[in-house]
Amino acid sequence: MRDYRHVLLATDFSPHSEAAAQRALDLTRRYGAHLSLIHVIEELTAQLRGAESSAFLTNRAQEALTRFAERLGLQEARMLVEWGSPRTEILRVAQEQQMDLIVLGSHGQRGHALLLGSTANAVLHSAPCDVLAVRAVP
Repeated sequence: MRDYRHVLLATDFSPHSEAAAQRALDLTRRYGAHLSLIHVIEELTAQLRGAESSAFLTNRAQEALTRFAERLGLQEARMLVEWGSPRTEILRVAQEQQMDLIVLGSHGQRGHALLLGSTANAVLHSAPCDVLAVRAVP
């Protein structure tokens, strides 16, 4: 296994994301790596919310990301909230920030019946680095 210097943890705050966060934390400690967290607000989600402004949604997502990090002991991590397609934004940030590893839940808030969630699957097949899709243990 190669050494990891910078790990990107993608989260949608689902139980699979929490399991992925634990694994990312273990790996960053093992390798002395830096950890960045990313949460992507999907444009469609924002459109469905209607009256709420993009600034309001961004602030709510940032607060949720901060609570997620605090609950899991990840307060030192760099936190990013992006807008767009989760697949596109995770891959963009991974490439721009020269990540060595992307860690994400095998499924998100939707799609539990699939073998691998659509975002995890898309990231796995297009990432510029290693990808670890973590399954939540029931």
